[in-house]
Amino acid sequence: MDPRSQVLLRNIELFKGNVVLAGLPADALLGELPEAQGWSWHAGEHTLLNQRFDQRCTFSTTLSSVDYSAGILFLPKSRELTEYLLQELAAKVASGVIFLVGEKRAGVERAAKQMAAFGRISKVDSARHCQLWRCQVTDKPVIPELNALSKPFTVEAAGHQLQIHTVPGVFSHGRLDLGTRLLLECLDDLPHGHYLDFGCGAGVVGSFLLKCYPQFELSMLDVDAFAIHSTELTLAANGLKATSVVGDGIHAAPKQLAGIISNPPFHQGVHTQYETTETMLREAALHLQPGGELRIVANSFLKYPPLIEQHLGSCTVLAERDGFKVYRAVRT
Repeated sequence: MDPRSQVLLRNIELFKGNVVLAGLPADALLGELPEAQGWSWHAGEHTLLNQRFDQRCTFSTTLSSVDYSAGILFLPKSRELTEYLLQELAAKVASGVIFLVGEKRAGVERAAKQMAAFGRISKVDSARHCQLWRCQVTDKPVIPELNALSKPFTVEAAGHQLQIHTVPGVFSHGRLDLGTRLLLECLDDLPHGHYLDFGCGAGVVGSFLLKCYPQFELSMLDVDAFAIHSTELTLAANGLKATSVVGDGIHAAPKQLAGIISNPPFHQGVHTQYETTETMLREAALHLQPGGELRIVANSFLKYPPLIEQHLGSCTVLAERDGFKVYRAVRT
């Protein structure tokens, strides 16, 4: 069981009734709290939880309006997302009692200071390298408007201009990262067809493809509800249309693709995680039509070329800069 969940169970007497667990891990915690409800924005964890606990977890970017007895936030990586989620809980949990649990190394003490903006806080427990904090809300905030928290920015590449929208929690919030910038320079001479922006984030890569190739069909896939929300804002801002796909990995992608274009993730929370991208590289050929292309950008130190060549075909480097490389492979 996740150490954060273990800390909650050490204090289980505090969590009676219809508690909402925000950002909970996919472990056995709901089984120990039979009246609790989960709120997740990670598609994979949401699916696992509902399979195990009979639809007791919702998947969304906003908290449903239910009379919760308390709210518990599992600390996310992003400070901006933490701020939004704390405000959402403080505004909607009728009892005014909210908790924060997280790893010390993830910055739970810093996040507790953010929570103090809503009322009186106290540390409840410290164990398993984690801390549990409680807040009695005295300054009830207004319900936050997620779209108003977007940080729009402009991207110019290959003679095209895009308006990008990123809400809290989305990769490279409010700016274009160096890896994606390099990838955008390497998307010429693509064959016609159906493309996938894998790990679409705010929709930068996919939207750029549609600007350059308006005849293309495009699917945008991400595991995170906030990323999909940002992607849809970006598409709307630029008058573009694509299919949004929520899924935990390449298995959720369409088949017979002309190309997979990606700045793939390798972080989840505070931990480094390569499995999602490595699985995509191993299974890309199952989703590409013959002659279909894979083009990805990655940190230069990541040993992706051998994996690409083992499962897809010859791998070439299209560009290298700022510690990143753009790789290309074609399904034979």
